[in-house]
Amino acid sequence: MAQRITIDPITRLEGHGKIEIFLDDAGNVSRAYFQVPELRGFEQFVVGRPAEEMPQITSRICGVCPTAHHMAATKALDDLYQVDPPPAAKKLRELIYSIFMLEDHALHFYFLGGPDFVVGPKAPKAERNVLGVIGKVGVEVGKQVIGMRKELRDLIALLGGKVIHPVFGLPGGVSKPMAPADQPRFIEAAKRGVDFALFTLATFEAIVLKNQQYVDAITSEMYTHRTYSMGMVDGKNRGNFYDGRIRVVDPQGKEFGVFTAREYLDAIAEHVEPWSYIKFPYLKKVGWKGFVDGADSGVYSVAPLARLNASDGMATPRAQEAYEQLFATLAGKPVHHTLANHWARVIEMIYAAERFAELANDPEIVDPKVRTLPTEIPKVGMSVVEAPRGTLFHHYETDEAGVITRANLIVATQNNAARIALSVDKVARALINASTANDDGLLNMVEMAFRAYDPCHGCGTHSLPGSMPLKVCVRDAAGNLLREIRR
Repeated sequence: MAQRITIDPITRLEGHGKIEIFLDDAGNVSRAYFQVPELRGFEQFVVGRPAEEMPQITSRICGVCPTAHHMAATKALDDLYQVDPPPAAKKLRELIYSIFMLEDHALHFYFLGGPDFVVGPKAPKAERNVLGVIGKVGVEVGKQVIGMRKELRDLIALLGGKVIHPVFGLPGGVSKPMAPADQPRFIEAAKRGVDFALFTLATFEAIVLKNQQYVDAITSEMYTHRTYSMGMVDGKNRGNFYDGRIRVVDPQGKEFGVFTAREYLDAIAEHVEPWSYIKFPYLKKVGWKGFVDGADSGVYSVAPLARLNASDGMATPRAQEAYEQLFATLAGKPVHHTLANHWARVIEMIYAAERFAELANDPEIVDPKVRTLPTEIPKVGMSVVEAPRGTLFHHYETDEAGVITRANLIVATQNNAARIALSVDKVARALINASTANDDGLLNMVEMAFRAYDPCHGCGTHSLPGSMPLKVCVRDAAGNLLREIRR
């Protein structure tokens, strides 16, 4: 008789989700679904709000990566009002964004994804967390990790007003300049940030790359999907988080296309399934062929590994060295091993720290001119940034008064949604059957298939398949139930 295995809730991610695994009569997996059972609705309830509020409203989508939405919204306002920020404002934005990327990647490496490698994928549940990591690497290292994250978050708050929901970006610039007296603090923190990122790479090499069992898991077929890769690049096709064009390479690593934020609707379309509140974007020129990989499928990947695949290199020296090491070790570009995202994430930590240092030392960073006032009548604004979890698009349309009439957000986790679904299904088919259905370690290895992407489903849920379950209870003043209405 067919059997159903449910992993609910799934753990160590942002947002909510569950995995449904269906076994056939022979006890083998017939299909595994990665289901996102929440709906946020931000695209709808921002309609009618002044566009200037979007950097504040959209940052409330997620408490883990509010800076990504804040910056995407701010850049969309630049485009909406056709205003070019002063050089110091652009550099301040990229500075705070580099700090954020370094801190957020550290969060995932040590707190969310890291336990699967540092502690072990089959370790007891109670140990697969940051406390288990500290138990393995030592209390002093744990203090260093927590201390570094605190310092970085304090700097975001110093410059951005708040760390969780910054009050920093404005159309045409930022809310305040950096005080010259604060610049040395940023410079010293950047030095520590570079050292911390390099220490994290050394930790990854010692714990993961020198453990053949882990290397075999990274390169295994069950954690491999040959898809297109997407990421932002600068004018030399080097990776960039804040500004640039979006580049797509095919499964063989050849350039498939390059587009700007204004052209994203020509490149991407969205597919909807009835079993999830998340949409599944795909490459328009290839088309939706279902949950399959390969050059004939429009499924693509974003996030750290995809960004490395889509670029020709990194713009800072130590990150470039680590970039070259990854591809040399994994037999060249592109790399399609899902678990290699963890390695790529550490390389991006190094780049973020080095770029933080470059900007902190830039004399122009303390220029008091940090805003160009908008004068144009708003119509349409589009933007793109690279969030920690991948490419993030914001698109607003307004009336002449600048009030939002339509909004579209394609977030990083959405861009990865089809590949995540593929990953969970493939690993479940490889590991789970009737005799292993209760093996907690193997079920965690199924979870590892999504965890490598560091998904954020608070950001990613935009589809409304069918109708939401609804129950309305009408009670009198004493609390007695008078009527119950169900949909």
